[in-house]
Amino acid sequence: MAALSAWFWNERFWLPHNVTWADLADPAPGVEYPKAGHLLSALPLALGIFAVRVVFERCIAGPCASILQIQTELSRRAQPNAVLDKVFTSITKSPDSKHLEGLSKQLDWDVRKIQRWFRQRRNQDKPSNRTKFCESMWRFTFYLCIFTYGIRFLLQSPWMWDTRHCWYNYPYQVLSSGLYYYYITELAFYWSLMFSQFTDIKRKDFLIMFIHHLATISLISFSYVNNMLRVGSLVMCVHDTSDILLEAAKLANYAKSQRLCDILFVVFSMIFFATRLIIFPFWILNTTLFESWEIIGPYPSWWLFNSLLLVLQLLHVIWSYLIARIAFKAIMRGKSWFVFPLSSCWKAVPVFQLLSVLIETLRSFC
Repeated sequence: MAALSAWFWNERFWLPHNVTWADLADPAPGVEYPKAGHLLSALPLALGIFAVRVVFERCIAGPCASILQIQTELSRRAQPNAVLDKVFTSITKSPDSKHLEGLSKQLDWDVRKIQRWFRQRRNQDKPSNRTKFCESMWRFTFYLCIFTYGIRFLLQSPWMWDTRHCWYNYPYQVLSSGLYYYYITELAFYWSLMFSQFTDIKRKDFLIMFIHHLATISLISFSYVNNMLRVGSLVMCVHDTSDILLEAAKLANYAKSQRLCDILFVVFSMIFFATRLIIFPFWILNTTLFESWEIIGPYPSWWLFNSLLLVLQLLHVIWSYLIARIAFKAIMRGKSWFVFPLSSCWKAVPVFQLLSVLIETLRSFC
C-alpha cells in the first residue's frame, strides 16, 4: 500500500521541477495550501445538498409546478407478466421481430399485444414532466446561486483581470476561504448528483450520466490537488453561465411556454457560442498553454491538464455544431426551436455519440 501511494503521489508528476510535497506544508498558522484531505469535506456537504434538494423539490419546485399546472402524467401500467418482465429487465426493452415471435409462441399472445405491453412498460419508467420540471428547477437554482457566488468572488480576484496571476508564485499560492468554498461546493454538488442517481427514476442514460459525474468529480479533484484552483475557478464560472440558461429553457419547455422557451434557447445558444468558442479558447487556453509555459514551464501533470482542456475545446466545437444544426433544421421546418436535453442530443448525429458523452463528462469542470 505504501508503495502504491508513493507511486500515485509521485512529486515528479504532480509538481513543477524542484518542488516537493514538503515544500507545500502550511507556511504559517492560519495559512495553508490545498491538500488532498480537504476533498473529504465535500462528502458530508454532498449529503447536505442532497437533503436540501429533496426539501426544495417538495416544498418549492412542486408547488411551482402546480401553479403552472404541470401535473404528473398517468400512463397506463402494463399488466403483470413474469416472462415479459424478465425479458424487459434482463434482455431488451425493445424486442426485435425474432424476440417478438418467440414470445408470441411462448405466451400465445398476439405480436401487437406484446408490443403494446413493452410500450406501456417503457412508459412506466419515464419520468413525468412534473418530475423533470422539479429536477431542472433545482439545477437552475443551484447553478444560479453558485454562478452568482463565483462571479462576485472572481470580480475581487486579480486573476479575473489578468490571467497571468494564475501562475505567479505557482504552486505556492495560498488557499483563500472564498476559493475553497467555491471549489468544494461545486465538487459536493456533483457528488450529490452521483448519490441521487440511485434514488431517482432510473433512466436509459444512467450509465452515461454516472460516467459523467465520476469523471467530473475526478477532474475537479485533480485540479484541486494540483493547486490549479485559480484557473479552475475561471473555467467553472465560464461553463456555469450557459448551464443556467439551458435549465431555464427546459423549465419553460416543461411549462409549455414555447415562446419563452424559444427566447431562452436563442440566448443560451449565443452565450454558449461566446463562452465556449471565444472566451474559453482565447482566454482560458491562452493562459494555460502560453502564459503558464512562460512563467512556470511544463511538467507532466501540466501536459495532462492542458490535454484535457484541448480535448474539451474540440468537444465545444462539435457541441456548437450540433446546437447550430438543430436550430437550422428547426428554422427550415418553420417550427419553434426546441431545447433538447443534453443526454438525448447525442442521438442526433451517430458519429458524434461518444464525443457528446465526453461533453457531458467534461463540461462541468472545464
